[in-house]
Amino acid sequence: MDLKEHYKKLYNESIDMISSDKYEIDHLIDLKSDQRFGITLLIRPPDIIKDNIQKLLNELKRVEPNQYYYPGSDIHITVMSIISCYEGFHIKTIELPKYIELIQGCLPAHQNLKIRFKGLTASSSCIMLQGFMSNDLLNEIRNKLRSAFKNAPLEQSLDKRYPIQTAHSTIVRFRKHFEQKDSFLKIIDQYSNHDFGSFEVKKLEFVSNDWYQRKERVKKLYEFEI
Repeated sequence: MDLKEHYKKLYNESIDMISSDKYEIDHLIDLKSDQRFGITLLIRPPDIIKDNIQKLLNELKRVEPNQYYYPGSDIHITVMSIISCYEGFHIKTIELPKYIELIQGCLPAHQNLKIRFKGLTASSSCIMLQGFMSNDLLNEIRNKLRSAFKNAPLEQSLDKRYPIQTAHSTIVRFRKHFEQKDSFLKIIDQYSNHDFGSFEVKKLEFVSNDWYQRKERVKKLYEFEI
């Protein structure tokens, strides 16, 4: 996959949809009774990167304060959604040590992985950071996880939504109709190629989480070093 072209195509198509009011609003994001939970393997960027992202989000908040903006604590890259969130899932129903052991067996020892957040992409329902990987290690890990879970008698839903191949990070979700859409999109355009910084991945977090990875509903289950 040509990641740059993939992001560009997604950006152009999605910005056109947003411009023509064909965007999607997430009607569940403020629902207190939302009980969709799952387990995820993810990467968290360091604070300096999060601070750079918040500068953009603060600008967007000034023109569209009613959209959903990810706080620094919730920003992440999904390595793999092991069990996609659904209502009724509970961490007590799975054999956690077996998941940890299987994941550990899919991870390399002491291999370098760098990720750069440069520019923005979008979908009809959100704004995302473009993440670029320094090598193919992240997708190698994903392929090993796919193979291992396929042959394991453990609950999983890998690639149920879509086969993940990128290192994007969602930072804005649409929860209300736009009031200052042109101003919002102007800022997005200004940051469409902005360099938010790069970082070396030292560890992966294995968490139980809600749909939005909100800090107050996330529990760290294990931390893997790579």
